[in-house]
Amino acid sequence: MPRPHSDLARQSCGRDLTAEEAALAVALERIFATGTHDFAIVVERLTADAVVAPLSGATTWTVDLLEAELTAINASHDEAYAAHGFGA
Repeated sequence: MPRPHSDLARQSCGRDLTAEEAALAVALERIFATGTHDFAIVVERLTADAVVAPLSGATTWTVDLLEAELTAINASHDEAYAAHGFGA
């Protein structure tokens, strides 16, 4: 799967995205590109598209699940960055 961003834009990542994280990122970019920013609508679209939550594996999204998944993914990337520094 092609990366949604250039390598230069990702140079400060401590690790690569998992396939599920990348799929979520692409889905979110697609949704946000339509001008939708209301998380209630975002989670409806994630559910309708059967996007798999990277950590829980759920496909029925709620605002709380989206927040929990993004928070955990962010923490994981922070930990990887702290351990490995620049350039995944």
